[in-house]
Amino acid sequence: MSAKYEDVILTSVFIKSKFPKNFKPDVCLIVDDKYKLPGNFKFNNSIDLSDIPHIFSINIPPGKSSLTLAKIGSVNLLIYRNRLNFYDGYSMDDIGHIIYALKFSGIKKILSIESCGYLNPRFSGGEISVVYDHINLMGDNPLIGKNDSKLGVRFPDMSDCYSKKQFDIISSILLKNNIKANESVYVGLTGPSSETDAEARFYREIGGDVAGYSLIPENITAVHCGLKFSAIALLDKNLVADVMMEDKRSEKEILSASKKDYQKANKLLNSVLETILYTI
Repeated sequence: MSAKYEDVILTSVFIKSKFPKNFKPDVCLIVDDKYKLPGNFKFNNSIDLSDIPHIFSINIPPGKSSLTLAKIGSVNLLIYRNRLNFYDGYSMDDIGHIIYALKFSGIKKILSIESCGYLNPRFSGGEISVVYDHINLMGDNPLIGKNDSKLGVRFPDMSDCYSKKQFDIISSILLKNNIKANESVYVGLTGPSSETDAEARFYREIGGDVAGYSLIPENITAVHCGLKFSAIALLDKNLVADVMMEDKRSEKEILSASKKDYQKANKLLNSVLETILYTI
């Protein structure tokens, strides 16, 4: 038994100790701190990640990231708010550790929502895209190092890394609600600096539709430990090569446009979560 596995079990035990009686979440929703959750969520207590003992490579400030116990309709879920990011100095192990701990806390499926820049000229700010594949340009991988078979196999199959069944369900829900369902290949980057015009052109030429900083380590770890993973990209920043420099909006204006994305996603979240809970 590796030290890594032992730490994961300790964390999962700590998390489960905060569950009220009969609370057995199957789904985890991962969102950034600015994401406003729908009003029909019922919240229980929250677990501050800074309270989890001795496992992260750097300290997590109190109140930065949390796991909130919640219910929407008949679905018990955990909400992982303000995820740990590589660009903030957290290691791939730190990011992966939370995903493993979710697995051993009973989670079976993850829906991750991230604000992303769009590379595809057919996309527009304020739209939603459902991720079906990715390209890892982060220069790192959460599985590097000695593998513990209790966490997952040495060489996990990434051919269905974004669950095709859940992808089809989410796309269908968007369509039924008359919301344009873009499909995207996600390019994973380290950040936090913005992309140059040449970089944006390159990412598009190699097949990228959207670009972001968060999904890759979450997804790889989830696949490694057998979790079903799906992702929605909220399109807010124009990264279309030769056009992006013409977008003179301020950060405040971009954030304002992002709120429209969140409102759209909020409308659909109840239906999405209720549905994917019962997918295999």
